[in-house]
Amino acid sequence: MSLRYTTSGESHGPELMAIIEGAPAGLRLNAADINADLARRQLGYGRGGRMKIETDKVLITGGVRHGLTLGTPVGLRIKNADWRNWKKIMSPEPGIKAATKWRELTVPRPGHADLAGLQKFGFCDIRDVLERASARETAARVAAGAVARKLLGEFNIAVYSRVLRIGKARDGRRKVMPEDFRHVDRSAVRAIDKRASLAMKTEIDAARKAGESLGGIFEVRVFGLPPGIGSYASGGERLGGRIGGALMSIPAIKGMEIGDGFAVASRPGSSVHDEIYFEQGRGFYRKTNHAGGLEGGVTNGEPLVARACMKPIPTLASPLKSVDIHSGTAAPALKERSDICAVPAAAVVGEAMVAIELAGAMQNKFGGDSLSDMQAAYRAYMARLKDGWPQP
Repeated sequence: MSLRYTTSGESHGPELMAIIEGAPAGLRLNAADINADLARRQLGYGRGGRMKIETDKVLITGGVRHGLTLGTPVGLRIKNADWRNWKKIMSPEPGIKAATKWRELTVPRPGHADLAGLQKFGFCDIRDVLERASARETAARVAAGAVARKLLGEFNIAVYSRVLRIGKARDGRRKVMPEDFRHVDRSAVRAIDKRASLAMKTEIDAARKAGESLGGIFEVRVFGLPPGIGSYASGGERLGGRIGGALMSIPAIKGMEIGDGFAVASRPGSSVHDEIYFEQGRGFYRKTNHAGGLEGGVTNGEPLVARACMKPIPTLASPLKSVDIHSGTAAPALKERSDICAVPAAAVVGEAMVAIELAGAMQNKFGGDSLSDMQAAYRAYMARLKDGWPQP
């Protein structure tokens, strides 16, 4: 079984939970590994008041003994500190609603799942939708992704992210190496270029004053991937599709690309495809990486490069026009506590989602019952690539 996960919990409920299946036995794992990524998700200029309340910490409740995974499902819990303010409104017990008589939320926000969710499930209170549609759920995904990152690290595979654009401000630097990400979390917007970082903060400040919100673009880069991960054999096995679906599942993500992505549509083939070279001792390599490390749904040994576009947060200080679902009359959209910009946090979530898909693909290739078995299969495979392949 390859690594997979599911999450549970609402934004203002007691806690978030994640269950990870398929983690191989013998993987070193402790709470500090996961908490480091949870803390990174909470960073970012333009975040809202919720981040001042929460200090996300994980409790490992299953699948790990004495710092090593057991090959059984790994259980993770993250308490919501804000739950203390929402115990009655979000109580799972019956009868609380009638006793407290709070006001139902009835005016959906344009751009959010509010109205579509009401129509899908037949709810009459938008809170029944927004609590789960909230990006708060991604904290549990980041926890699951930290487990995947630990597994990839055993094969010297490193996953990084950076913000490329917020509003009109952008970081135009294209060629980056692992060492360039060393201090990216010190940037308030997780941008590598310092001037771009300042410009992005200026964009966020202007949006705050105008009662607006901002989106942007982030990039995930993965170094150390061997060639041959993923497959062209079927659509479901193509790694680009798996990564694309994973990134697009993040709330507010509206587009993604691998490598040069949409830019290749306007260029001739000779400037798009990466020419192949060979050097004794080095093997096959490419001088360019327009493909972003994937060809035919399979890794080619170059760094994996994936980007995602995030739309502005739907909750605005100056609400857009909407309609009250009970009366049918025009009304301003509801206002919930929200971020001005969450692109830096989304980039950390993007790392987690890519890591989960890559960890699963590595297990598909090398097996996954125990880490030692995976490593043995990996070493044999890499030795075969070094020695060449059978000649006709």
